[in-house]
Amino acid sequence: MGDLTAAGWVTVAVLGKTRGNRGEITAWALSSKPERYDELEDVYLFGPVANRGTDTAIPAAKPGGGAGPLIPVGNGERFEVESIWFHQGTLVFKFRGVNTISDAERLNGLEVRIPMSQRTALDPGEFFQSELIGCEVVDRRTGERLGRVSDWQDSGGPGLLVVEDDLLIPFARAICVSIDPAARRIEVELPEGLKDLNRQDSNRQDSNRP
Repeated sequence: MGDLTAAGWVTVAVLGKTRGNRGEITAWALSSKPERYDELEDVYLFGPVANRGTDTAIPAAKPGGGAGPLIPVGNGERFEVESIWFHQGTLVFKFRGVNTISDAERLNGLEVRIPMSQRTALDPGEFFQSELIGCEVVDRRTGERLGRVSDWQDSGGPGLLVVEDDLLIPFARAICVSIDPAARRIEVELPEGLKDLNRQDSNRQDSNRP
């Protein structure tokens, strides 16, 4: 799988806790290709409405060094990646101009995005999650339309296509036998009992709700 996308942007990471005392910040990597982070130079930071405005701000760098007035971030501002690396499996960013713990803390929770045009190339047989969301799923054997892909779930093995919020289909070649993102169509050959198993799990969850 590849990166997640939103409105012309590709989200490649979500910023988390600070690391060290020089403005480094950890992140959740959202690409299945670790090498793609070596190519990052300029990125754009986005956040939910609740995180925007003066509550999420860092000091603007002054010419010749030092800090200037606070500027809001989280609305698509461009940041230069000074360095980036993995530490014990965790992605770490160092942005130019973000030099203290307090600077980095204000970026917690923001999405790191790049333009769609800079999306990493995929190997044959790979797909971006964004290409799958919205595709119609059809049972190849019966022609039955099962619904549209509404979400994606990681499962520790092959990911799961969430179809109409209640049917989970393993994203495996033996099951998803034809994938055509351009036509917005996925043909599947479901193992016997898979749909019934999904319904049983859904009913069990409903019965456990207060």
